[in-house]
This record gives sequence, structure tokens and C-alpha cells, in this order.
Amino acid sequence: MSAIGELRTLSRSGRGSLTADQKAALKKERSRDSKAAAVFLAPWLLGLVGITIGPMLASLYLAFTDYNLLQDPNFVGLENIQRMVGDERLGKSLAATLTYVVVSVPIQLAVALGLALLLDRGIRGLALYRSMLYLPSLLGASVAIAVLWRLVFGGEGLVNAFLGLFGIQGPAWVAEPDTALGTLIVLHVWTFGAPMVIFLAGLRQIPRQYYDAASTDGANKWQQLRKITLPLLSPIIFFNLVLGLIGSFQSFTQAFIVSNGSGGPADSTLFFSLYLYQEGFAGFRMGYASALAWLLLIIIGAFTALNFWASKYWVFYDD
Repeated sequence: MSAIGELRTLSRSGRGSLTADQKAALKKERSRDSKAAAVFLAPWLLGLVGITIGPMLASLYLAFTDYNLLQDPNFVGLENIQRMVGDERLGKSLAATLTYVVVSVPIQLAVALGLALLLDRGIRGLALYRSMLYLPSLLGASVAIAVLWRLVFGGEGLVNAFLGLFGIQGPAWVAEPDTALGTLIVLHVWTFGAPMVIFLAGLRQIPRQYYDAASTDGANKWQQLRKITLPLLSPIIFFNLVLGLIGSFQSFTQAFIVSNGSGGPADSTLFFSLYLYQEGFAGFRMGYASALAWLLLIIIGAFTALNFWASKYWVFYDD
């Protein structure tokens, strides 16, 4: 141990007393450490202030203004909030987004968990299967896949070609108000790779002795899943649920590409983020768009807080 290290240990232990020279040396070393820490933290602090906190404060101010990007912001008080109350398209975007989140997130987690359970059975070529199943998560939110999705579910797409083999004439799925949102839900479920990998890592952390003891007591596979796997995996389920909800509320690319940026047909795919984009960058109503952004933040915060509150009833932490 170095001399400074010995002084630090002696200082922390409270045993003995340090001389004036030792205290000065220790103080000088601590000052040097503080400066080094400040240098390494500076890029992060600059990014936090310049990229996160600064734009958030600017957005909060613009939420109370009538700003069109071409003229200086004009303070209008609560006018943007009052406008939300009578905004029919806002209601439609909220309905489409909530439907998308409530339906797609649980289905995606169920599919991811089911596949993780299958991959956890020690099959050969696990790394290959895991990579293949994870691939959609890398591509799912891309523009290319959204374009491909529009072609697959179009009137002459692959889905209708497959149905045609059985004599079924399918609709133009992305052009019908009743089915357009469903195609985006299917696309979201298809990107199950990321939660699947996290589930798989969680399954590997469950001690095998629990299953051995349960088998000895006569528990079948279903009982082991209900009584061992799901309770011990509940923190991972909760983690994936929170991430899935936050990400789904902010979905934008898929709806923008599939609907050509309109949120159609009949606003059936008008996600909240897409409507915010239309107001801010297509309608040049930045003040109202900023107010919508804060509304989205409040909605996500409320759902996240509700999940944390409900987690005490079903999430089990094996201390």
C-alpha cells in the first residue's frame, strides 16, 4: 500500500493522529482527486445541461406561448392547455396510443417469455437461435422494416397472397381503419428480441436446486413455472414491462411510414408522437406541440408510477 493509501486508511479508521505534514499531504491528494473527478464528469454535466435540462426548460416555456418558428414566442398563458380539452384529434391520438400500448406490450412480453423458456431448455445451437430471434429488435423500428410492413400488409401484399391460397380475399390491411392499427401491433410484437434476451438472462439466474427439490416433491412443469419461475422472474418481468410501456408510448417511425405521415386511415394510426410531430413541424405550432410533449411526459410518468405502486403486490425479490 502506498504512503497516501496508508494515510487514508489511518484517517478513515480514526486510530492514531496525523501530523500537520501528513494532513497537508492527504488534503492535497484529495484535492487532486476532486479535480480529476470534475474533469471526467464535465462532459456528462455539459450534455445533461445542454441536451436534456436546457431543452426541457425551453420546451416548458414554449408550452405557454404561441410560437410558429418564424416569429418570437408570444406568451399566451394556459391557452394551449385549454385547446387540448376540445381537440378532437388529440382524443383520437390518445385512444390509438393507449390501445397500441395496452394490447401490444403484454402480448410482446408473453411471446418473449415463452421463447426464452424454450431457449432455456439447453437446446443445441442456442447462440444461433438467440441471434436470429434478436434480429427483429434491431430492425423493427427502422424505416426499411416499416416500408416492408406496408408492402406485406398491402392489398397485394404477402399476407393476402397467403390467404389467397385458401380462397380468402383479404382487405388492404394498412388502408382499412379497422385493421391498420392491428398491423402496427403485430410489428411491435415482432420486435420481441430485446425482452427475450433479458428474460433468458433472468432464467439463468434461478438456482436449479429449486427445480430439483420441486421435482422430488412431485411438482410438474406447470406447477414449477407458477410457483418458482414466475415469482423469481417477476423483477425481470417488471423491468421489461416498464421499458416496454415507456418505449411504446413514444412510438413514431412505424406509424409515420405506414400512414405516410398522416396517421390514417381515419386517424386510426395517429400515435401521440406522430400528432405532436404534425402540430410542431408540419403545422408550425411549436407552442402547442411543446404542451403536447409535456402532456405525454405526464402520461408516461403516471403509468410508470402506477406500475411501481402495483409492483409491491406481484413482484418478488429473493433477498
